[in-house]
Amino acid sequence: MDLASYADLAIELVNTQDRSGDTLRDLAGLHALLARRPQLAGRVGHRDLDTMRALRAQLRAVFAAAGAGDEEEAIDLLNSLLIQHPVHPQLTRHDDDWHVHLNEGGSVPDRYAARAAMGLAVRVGERGIDRLGVCRAEGCGRVFFDTTAARSRRYCSDRCAGRTGVAAADPPPQPRVTEAVGAGHRAADRPAGNTATRDGGQ
Repeated sequence: MDLASYADLAIELVNTQDRSGDTLRDLAGLHALLARRPQLAGRVGHRDLDTMRALRAQLRAVFAAAGAGDEEEAIDLLNSLLIQHPVHPQLTRHDDDWHVHLNEGGSVPDRYAARAAMGLAVRVGERGIDRLGVCRAEGCGRVFFDTTAARSRRYCSDRCAGRTGVAAADPPPQPRVTEAVGAGHRAADRPAGNTATRDGGQ
């Protein structure tokens, strides 16, 4: 069993909310999220939806702290999740061989949280907490796990990287000063006139 692969659960959950909206705003969105994970199947209600949204906020805080360079805070937050949602391994037989699997008991949010937190912990232990990142494209907010050799990933996708590159390449708009300059020239070129006339001839 590859526990590190469960880190994708954390990323998938956090990324249900980004600049395009929130796909976890109702039970249909929760069902869609869980449909990709048959091992997490089960009945869910509005209380489970609220729990999953709270878990999303906790996981985002881990990525945000890591992305900001606060490794101690990120680790503390992740350890807190591990304490709140411990995993329960068990031996299961497949094809006459015994394999370690995680217990399928408990509510869907509990099982999801335990796997997501454990997956992140294993992956961080293997690769480092600085591998957790938040997309730097303005307004995006999606999170990712940096697998580059140089630890150089800054964006969640090529699309965000390209969008940011185009914005940086565009020159800033220049202020339009033609009218103001022209008005100033006209005022400067206007004859001063006869002050005596304006003052009633005095």
